[in-house]
Amino acid sequence: MKVSIVGGGGLVGSCAASALQFGRIVREIALVDVNQDLVEGQALDLLHGASLISDQRIVAGGPELSKDADIVCITAGLRRKPEESRLDLINRNVALFRSLLGDLKKVGYKKDAIVFVVSNPVDVLTYLAMQELDLPAQQIIGLGTVLDTTRLRSMLAQRIDAPPSQVDVTIYGEHGDSMVAIWSNAQVAGLPLEKYPGVTPALIAEVEKKTRGSGAEVIKKKGGAGFAVGASIADVIHAIALDQRRIMPVSSLQSGAYGLSDVSISVPTVVGRKGAMSHIEIELWPKELTALQRSGQVLRETIDKVLKG
Repeated sequence: MKVSIVGGGGLVGSCAASALQFGRIVREIALVDVNQDLVEGQALDLLHGASLISDQRIVAGGPELSKDADIVCITAGLRRKPEESRLDLINRNVALFRSLLGDLKKVGYKKDAIVFVVSNPVDVLTYLAMQELDLPAQQIIGLGTVLDTTRLRSMLAQRIDAPPSQVDVTIYGEHGDSMVAIWSNAQVAGLPLEKYPGVTPALIAEVEKKTRGSGAEVIKKKGGAGFAVGASIADVIHAIALDQRRIMPVSSLQSGAYGLSDVSISVPTVVGRKGAMSHIEIELWPKELTALQRSGQVLRETIDKVLKG
């Protein structure tokens, strides 16, 4: 399988490429960027470690590298400032994203390709990609709340001294201020979270608050997220490449699940080789369902204002 990473010279794109290299699953990694020296340097750096890691083809260049890609992962975008929300980025990033989609349409793309949007605001740009590209909606997905979810799980695990891989709590909704942590089904190693030693409502509220501000905290302290988002991107790509049909909180077009429609947003989604294959509805606490529907309304209003206004 070939994966092209548009914006592969940047922090997010290069970290995703590194995670894919260590994942040893995809056959070819193509880094695409307008800064040719930078992207060629990133590819060369990855190539230098290839003999220790994996037998993959690693190349760098322009948009033409996406023409025969099985997955086109778009990470390019302007960085969020510490004081602005992800949705504040939209007016600065829509024009850039349209240009990237224009390049993709010009060089062409496979009809069974998966377009995987990472650039922020990811839910709005995923919806835009659906409007611009001649692909079935299920083949266009966004990273959604995958990163938010792993942040929440990892920080909760640290606070309660549990293995991060055994902490199971998920965030749905917008990848942004209106995201919804689903505590009603949270578990640790199959045990109900609320019964786990040391867990209190105050601790849960503290960890959720920290998760919501963690993106801005990373930007403030090191300039932008890289390692965790790279790992999150690779996790989704591997689910597609291996047709794992895993349930993941990716962003995809909704047609009725949880009362959501005509908006790209994160809900429980079966992810496989054909993209967002289906959505799963489970019972939520009433306040969680209300918050999720409100999150969809926030995104719907933004789409109407920015993309249709």
